[in-house]
Amino acid sequence: MRVPLSWLREYVDLAPGATPEDVLASLVSVGFEEEDVHTFDLTGPIVVGRVVSFEPEPQSNGKTIRWCQVDVGEANGGVRGIVCGAGNFFEGDKVVVTLPGAVLPGPFPIAARKTYGHVSDGMIASAKELGLGDEHSGILRLTELGLDPEVGSDAIALLGLDDVAVEINVTPDRGYALSLRGVAREYAHATGAAFRDPGLRDFEELEQPTGGFEITVDDAAPIHGNVGASEFVVRIVRDVDPSRPTPTWMVARLTLAGIRSLGILIDITNYVMLELGNPIHGYDLDRLTGGITVRRAAEGEKLTTLDGKERALSAEDLLITDESGPIGLAGVMGGGKTEMGDATRNVLIEAAIFDTVSIARTARRHKLPSEASRRFERGVDPLIPFVAARRVADLMVELAGGTLDTTTGAALFAEVFVPSIELPKAFAAGLIGVAYTDGEVVGALETIGCEVTDAGEAWDVIPPTWRPDLTDRWTLAEEVARIHGLDRIPSILPTPPSGRGLTSAQRGRRRVANALAAAGYVEAIAFPFTTEEQNDLHGSPSGERIASIRLANPLDGQAPFLRRSLIPGLLQIAHRNVSRGFTDLALFETGTVFTPEPGVTYGTETVPPLAQRPDDETLASLDAAIPPQPRHVAVLVHGNANPKQPGRAAAAYELSDVLGAVRTIAAAAGVTIEVAQAQRAALHPGRTGVLTVGDVTVGYVGELLPAVADAADLHGRVFVAEVDLDGILSLAGAPDVVPSLPTFPAATQDVSLVVADAVVAGDVRAALAEGAGSLLEAIRLVDDYRGSGVPDGAKSLTFALRFRADDRTLTAAEATEAKMAGVSVAAECFGATIRD
Repeated sequence: MRVPLSWLREYVDLAPGATPEDVLASLVSVGFEEEDVHTFDLTGPIVVGRVVSFEPEPQSNGKTIRWCQVDVGEANGGVRGIVCGAGNFFEGDKVVVTLPGAVLPGPFPIAARKTYGHVSDGMIASAKELGLGDEHSGILRLTELGLDPEVGSDAIALLGLDDVAVEINVTPDRGYALSLRGVAREYAHATGAAFRDPGLRDFEELEQPTGGFEITVDDAAPIHGNVGASEFVVRIVRDVDPSRPTPTWMVARLTLAGIRSLGILIDITNYVMLELGNPIHGYDLDRLTGGITVRRAAEGEKLTTLDGKERALSAEDLLITDESGPIGLAGVMGGGKTEMGDATRNVLIEAAIFDTVSIARTARRHKLPSEASRRFERGVDPLIPFVAARRVADLMVELAGGTLDTTTGAALFAEVFVPSIELPKAFAAGLIGVAYTDGEVVGALETIGCEVTDAGEAWDVIPPTWRPDLTDRWTLAEEVARIHGLDRIPSILPTPPSGRGLTSAQRGRRRVANALAAAGYVEAIAFPFTTEEQNDLHGSPSGERIASIRLANPLDGQAPFLRRSLIPGLLQIAHRNVSRGFTDLALFETGTVFTPEPGVTYGTETVPPLAQRPDDETLASLDAAIPPQPRHVAVLVHGNANPKQPGRAAAAYELSDVLGAVRTIAAAAGVTIEVAQAQRAALHPGRTGVLTVGDVTVGYVGELLPAVADAADLHGRVFVAEVDLDGILSLAGAPDVVPSLPTFPAATQDVSLVVADAVVAGDVRAALAEGAGSLLEAIRLVDDYRGSGVPDGAKSLTFALRFRADDRTLTAAEATEAKMAGVSVAAECFGATIRD
């Protein structure tokens, strides 16, 4: 909300010498957010000049310029020669002259310049060049504005260009502050200055004619039971002159407030909206057919709004209609059929109160936010429409030469009832933590316009009509704190209860993330949205269609599903980095995936009531409506692990690198993860492994198929792994307990076994481990050999074994016996023989 200070001074006394920054500081003290200070961004000398004479001079480019002699007053150098390209002025006209040294918005400094064969000693300005609008077809003639100032006088003050506006951010619950009336009241609260309410008018002035024009509200489908229009006030002004200029003070104020000047009639409706906070719409009365009906749209109806767009209407849209059909989207934007224009002579003024939810939905449905909808959806004072309609009528009479019709009009309104709120006397102090006296509480509430009645242990408080946000004792307590200063609230650091902190799962997740970061991986965070095809490819081992959660209102229509795997997000991040020249990547992400059960419908139509804790049954039903969301951890590597250096070639990432990341995850989580060969739709056959802890599958590892990598615009080999982080942490037992260090030495031996080429190395490893028994501490594949000395169709697998006993030092014979027991099991299962 932009607030011109000259306008603000009409309703509240600003402190003597107050700067815009001082005004902002006062408004911040009562809960607003400071945004900016706005000026016209120009400096003088800018003066009133009189065109003494001019000579038209055709140019070779086809343009005709005027070499003008302009009197700017003796104090400013008398008559000056100025080149001007406009042709809409005459000898004797008074104009605005920017003299050398002036600076116009842009910035555009003015200096004496040689142009078209003359030295132009200044510039005759247009309204656009002065920042007063978009009109640039000709220079600004002061006679057209009804002004006859003295030659040489200051044009900046004359046109109101010395005004300043402060801008504040108004939160959605404080719609009353989207008006000068509301901001002035809040400034008075902050400073104690006298407030003059522009919404106060004598009852006789507001007496409303109720004949000669028919208004009907026919809402057949009210939203939440609230009729679309609760008030509708009509005033009629006849014989207006739309060609009259808008006064310069009004144009300046509207411009500083961020609204373009569009002609006297529209300017008046916008001015009153900013002044009182009630959006006003004016109709060309002669273009209306019959009376006005407020109703919901019928399916298939269309409306061309003031912006020239034809809009297909929804049955939920609230319309303003006459006998010809829709003429406006109620509270959002009027229709082009009945808009006021240059030919308008009689104006029908509409001041109404519309349902907040209805207006908000219509504005969002049509992507049509407007100054009117912004106010209606936050709530407008129900007592202000009569005042607003009369204020517009008075200005049209005063400034547009119209005549107020005192016999024709209409008014539909309902009784305004504001329920009282019980506020216990100790509540505000207990909630805020400040020992407010009873006088301070009552004083604060009465200051903001509440009616307060003492009811013994509590007060009965009736909020003012312009504050629909005050609905309970908590909002009243907040007002007490706001009025008496938020700086009075003590800053006390609460003492945390002992024995708490991170849960075991939280500590485990942090250990895993820290371990991967320490190993050189960079953490990335991806959006949890993807396509159904990516979910099928990476979320299912076979790549077949699986259940996925589709969002009702996705941020990206091309990715409307919640992810079942972290890999699609890492691929997008890797593509973004590679496209920017970062080709060597080691990424990881921890995050939730969404794994709905097939055939189960998720979501709920029941929303628990507010302001009370749901019971256990309600919480259980809400939990059941949410799909499982386990946390996973995934890694991706691409490019070179070690870049090229002098004397050493680059070393590309291999499958062993991502297997190392899996071992890092396992060690940080406190589990032992086994790897066995497997198949997966997105991964390369023969370079894919399934990850298990005991008999539980916890993830997978492997190299992406070249086609999958190419589809992500990643050229070269890409290795990935994904692990169920919640799953391995739940299998870890007590990860926070550090195991005791072994006290007896280990015995190490190697064994090379010849098996058929088709036998999986992981299966042979498992057979060795099973046969070796409890003495085996670790086993690792160190070589896979095919060649001389090994029969065709066979391979030699070499394993390094480490044996240890807890109670003694093992002998070589004991280690050998355990090794051979393992070899026996491998021979029995796979026909393995020891290589000579």
